[in-house]
Amino acid sequence: MTVDLRSDTVTKPTPAMLEAIMSAEVGDDVFGEDPTVKILEQKCAKMLSMDGAVFCPSGTMTNQIGIKVLTQPFEEVICYKGSHIYKYEGGGLAGNSNVSVRLLNGDRGRISPEEVSANINNSADAHQAISAVVALENTVVREAGSYYTLKQIASISELARSKNLKMHLDGARFFNALAETKEKPEEFGKYFDTISICLSKGLGAPIGSVLLYKKEYESKARRMRKAFGGGMRQVGFLAAAGIYALDHHIERLKEDHARAKKLGTALQNLSWVKSVMPVDTNIVIFEVAQGLTPEKVLTKFGEHRIKALPFSATEIRLVTHLDFTDAMLDKCLDVFAKIAF
Repeated sequence: MTVDLRSDTVTKPTPAMLEAIMSAEVGDDVFGEDPTVKILEQKCAKMLSMDGAVFCPSGTMTNQIGIKVLTQPFEEVICYKGSHIYKYEGGGLAGNSNVSVRLLNGDRGRISPEEVSANINNSADAHQAISAVVALENTVVREAGSYYTLKQIASISELARSKNLKMHLDGARFFNALAETKEKPEEFGKYFDTISICLSKGLGAPIGSVLLYKKEYESKARRMRKAFGGGMRQVGFLAAAGIYALDHHIERLKEDHARAKKLGTALQNLSWVKSVMPVDTNIVIFEVAQGLTPEKVLTKFGEHRIKALPFSATEIRLVTHLDFTDAMLDKCLDVFAKIAF
């Protein structure tokens, strides 16, 4: 039995999801003629109380389009220093939008209104970029799935609005956060101008993310999708998978979280582990003991057919997901207890 904990993107469609895919009604989405895509976009917009949505191949694309429609060249995006849009999207903010970034420390990636306020540039000073967007990430991938509450988001949004700044949410694991806070998705739309949600992570769809937006960004968002190469044709097959995931895979995210917490607890007591970040959702990040490297530990994992991801010079990441079962959890716990260096 191979256990793949590299990411929650490694899941395969369930039999029921495959059935939904195969029975989908499709059309040419670039012409606006795919009925299943329309259903998905309308469903997502309604869920988060946004005006519209556009289906895209990836979360990187939805994030990049979101920032693009909210900014002009020479402006600046305020975000956490380890945010996905900054660290893991190939320099897209610079290349696609010609913007700079103001990087904040945050509390495990969660920035505060006070931090934002202290880092807004003086728009009258020609030496400084114009502060334009506050970008949040929920959950925060670099901080083991830490998450914002709605109250925290509301306070940041209120501050941003008072300073004429736009708000973007990288909600790649948005529903993982809600599984913990018990908040309703429709309560979030009013605090953002654009929101990206991913269907191919914890929700288990094979491909796809959706960018939600206020109505004034509809035309530009679709134009940017085309310009970025994201226009797809009979893509209702994939949209059907996303619809199925939203209908059937949100409630079960707590199962992933419970298994992740068990992994984190087990790792805390091992000699080859220096420390484990708090496990808030489905991501476990731990630092290997002094004298070891992630590569050495991962080699041991590999001997037992367990896959994980090196996450820094000293860290390893594990991510639980739809295809990670209790039997796989038991295997990991057994292997971890037996590993020695």
